[in-house]
Amino acid sequence: MTPRRRIPDPDDPRLREPGQRHAPLFVISVAAQLAEMHPQTLRQYDRIGLVIPKRQGGRHRRYSPHDVEQLREIQRLSQEGVSLEGIRRIIELENRVEELSGTVDALRFELREAQRHSTKPRFFAVGPYGEAEPVDRGRRPRGASRSLTRTQTQALVVWDERSRRR
Repeated sequence: MTPRRRIPDPDDPRLREPGQRHAPLFVISVAAQLAEMHPQTLRQYDRIGLVIPKRQGGRHRRYSPHDVEQLREIQRLSQEGVSLEGIRRIIELENRVEELSGTVDALRFELREAQRHSTKPRFFAVGPYGEAEPVDRGRRPRGASRSLTRTQTQALVVWDERSRRR
């Protein structure tokens, strides 16, 4: 008697790590079991472009944990009466949101790093014509009239509470 291969748990936290989430790990039979679908359904979804697995050697389909999540989502939406075209559009939009969230996270990281490595705080003011210009701390932007009081000036100085000295 041949031992049965153990099917991985799709909810295993190791499969949700960023490096593993899109890694092509599962053959079609395992992915079908994880998604509780027939392998022929997965082939159909591949043909119509709903979930496109990676190919090993150009032929054999390999599904990632992310693909299995999408298959489960497709099954849920289908049971709720959403058409395959509607599901395709929903998945397309969800993938775009995920991509944009990754971009936002990367930009936030870059901003934090730039702020961390900055030697002095930067202050900007908006001039009378809407242009932004750097100014030194406690200084007015060029073009702000000295004869105007603080409440009459046309310039806007942005205050950063974190840079205030205590």
